[in-house]
Amino acid sequence: MAGVIPGELPGISLSERAPYRAGQTDRQRAQGNIVNDVQSRPDERQVDVQRVGIKRVELPWRVQERSGGVQTVTAMTRLSVDLPAEYKGTHMSRLVEMLEVWKDEPLSPATVAGLLSATQVRLGAVRAHVGLTFTYFMTKAAPVSQQRSTMGYTCQVDATVDGDQLDLVIGADVPITTVCPCSKEISVAGAHNQRAWLRLRVRPTADSTLTFEDLIRHGETLGSCEIFPLVKRADEKFVTEQGYFNPKFVEDVLRDAVVWLRADPSVRWFEVECEADESIHLHNAYAYQQEPAGTTGAGTIPVASVLGMSMVTGNTASVSQDHAVATHSTVMAHDRA
Repeated sequence: MAGVIPGELPGISLSERAPYRAGQTDRQRAQGNIVNDVQSRPDERQVDVQRVGIKRVELPWRVQERSGGVQTVTAMTRLSVDLPAEYKGTHMSRLVEMLEVWKDEPLSPATVAGLLSATQVRLGAVRAHVGLTFTYFMTKAAPVSQQRSTMGYTCQVDATVDGDQLDLVIGADVPITTVCPCSKEISVAGAHNQRAWLRLRVRPTADSTLTFEDLIRHGETLGSCEIFPLVKRADEKFVTEQGYFNPKFVEDVLRDAVVWLRADPSVRWFEVECEADESIHLHNAYAYQQEPAGTTGAGTIPVASVLGMSMVTGNTASVSQDHAVATHSTVMAHDRA
């Protein structure tokens, strides 16, 4: 799926959208078949709702492949709009109508922009949001035997249209293996290894041709070794040895991903997480990076002001600030495990 389409989107102007909130079609009015529209009744609480809509809608969508083909996937879908304070509710059925109209179009930035712009018009909304999560399938060849098999990857589309501006994020969860460099260094033989997940989210540029397959293919190269659905004995030997001679912490995988995405001119923002299902620990290891980095909110408070407070009662807790500082000093005295 290629990049974003910023700028003006097609559709009716914001001032022309308000009549659609009335909830009665021209045909209903002409026939005198008027049903009370509860959603359009006024609300006096003066709360603008940021998002209201439908979610967990399973629908078939058509995804364009890098080869030019189209793959039909089952996507968990959500669609929502903003709701002004003066209205009691939105018209949920209209959101279902929008999905039914657009789901058969090959998924692309133009499709997403068209769906959201049409939803704005149909619901009389300023903002509209859509999210898709689905399994995208690719064929992989084993490294030695070259036997081919099918592997699925979880992919995402998250998009918002605000006025006439489109914000599009695409993502893929890429399974890899990691071999612990520390374990290899200190052991006479062997090293603990595990499956890990490289989760990639990017905001492409307007002229980007970046696809889900691009994220997946490059992401697979960043672990100690790729994962294959089908391996014969020669393949198993290959992936075991390749992983062993290419040990990586989650920090290593993350940094390699950051270097790659920083250098890609078609990416204007990214979020990366690497999480390893540790084989010798009950916990997982992870590393995370977002660039450009998000800013902290205005609601932050100084750490020193809460160290002596109980989260349960709000009263002074038994753990004092001095104790917290002492604990920090003790921990720092030990080497990293």
